[in-house]
Amino acid sequence: MSRGAPKPPPPHKLTFATNSVRNTTFAEDNNKFYYEIVTRFWHPHLTKINKYDYEARVVNCIAEIEDQPNKDVKVRFNTADAEGEWMRACDFLKNDGTMVGGTFTQEDGTEYRWKAPKRYLQLQLIKSNDEEEVPVAQYHPYKRHFGVWRMSQRAFLEVKPEAAAALDRIIVSYLLIERRKRQAKIKVKLETK
Repeated sequence: MSRGAPKPPPPHKLTFATNSVRNTTFAEDNNKFYYEIVTRFWHPHLTKINKYDYEARVVNCIAEIEDQPNKDVKVRFNTADAEGEWMRACDFLKNDGTMVGGTFTQEDGTEYRWKAPKRYLQLQLIKSNDEEEVPVAQYHPYKRHFGVWRMSQRAFLEVKPEAAAALDRIIVSYLLIERRKRQAKIKVKLETK
């Protein structure tokens, strides 16, 4: 009896603590990956993305998103030693012509693209050069009991191990896309009233 190919490692499931894009955590059950998104009330236009390293017992601010009124949204990626340079969010996450989605490039040159294939709620991240469009990360929205009561399942981001190296940029790009999507909903509601 021959054995088949080894089973691929399971994807990382980062569960959201809340549905906010300004104050929440993304964490795996074993806390291997733990990200905290914080917008302090004394800096309401600056969102920091902190990554906890439980083995070294340190917290690093890996990125910041600045959203000043009537200005372009800016983002910067930090290292453990220094703060990075600010860049416009549209330079980091290039709009691909759709209302939801965009492309960004990882430091190693790999280009990723967010898309919403079937349902507007389920975002998928694919490699731009992948012709089969196999998702390397996928957002699963929260579910409620009978659609109105408490949450029966929290929202989560499912990331394949092959994209774990790009996880910092995946999270920042997801936050930017989700903010863009929510701001578009607010504009539509204001225009219809």
